[in-house]
Amino acid sequence: MSMFGDGLDQAVQKAFTRPVPKSAGAQMRYLVKQLGGTKAVAQMLRISQRTVERYVKDQIKKPRPDLAARLEREVKARWQPQIRAKAKERAATTGGIVIDTRARLGYTAPIGTTDQDRIRHLTVALPPQYAARLFDAQEQGATEQRLQELAAEALKEVYFQDGGRRAGSLEEVRFTDIEHLEFDL
Repeated sequence: MSMFGDGLDQAVQKAFTRPVPKSAGAQMRYLVKQLGGTKAVAQMLRISQRTVERYVKDQIKKPRPDLAARLEREVKARWQPQIRAKAKERAATTGGIVIDTRARLGYTAPIGTTDQDRIRHLTVALPPQYAARLFDAQEQGATEQRLQELAAEALKEVYFQDGGRRAGSLEEVRFTDIEHLEFDL
């Protein structure tokens, strides 16, 4: 499970204007329409084409738990692409993104400072440029570690250094032992 990637996806999904299809049949019909046929859906979900056809006709109503999870994930990934793009664009240009986290945060600084790691609960509004960096990295397939580094850089500059007004000699922020992470647009 990707904590940062999933968190960014969930933040964007809050912008949806219509609910995602709930029933397996409706989800399957949506995927068939999006991918242009039952064969493509069957290959993507790793099930037979006949099984997809049965879901489309509502002959099967309740999928196995693993198939239900894959089905829901694929539908959410394709649902309302224009709304998703507009939400990301708005966050990256004007709105920014809010990060709410409870994690162990510390930093590397010159000798004589209190750089001890400790659990902190932060809710910080990040400016648009940080939202743009996070979404760009996610779209380019960045690893979970890279997204975590980008979030740590953003917290360093916005929270610890307050946009350059304090802690100018701060070198690196450590962002580990994440207990809670949530993004909001």
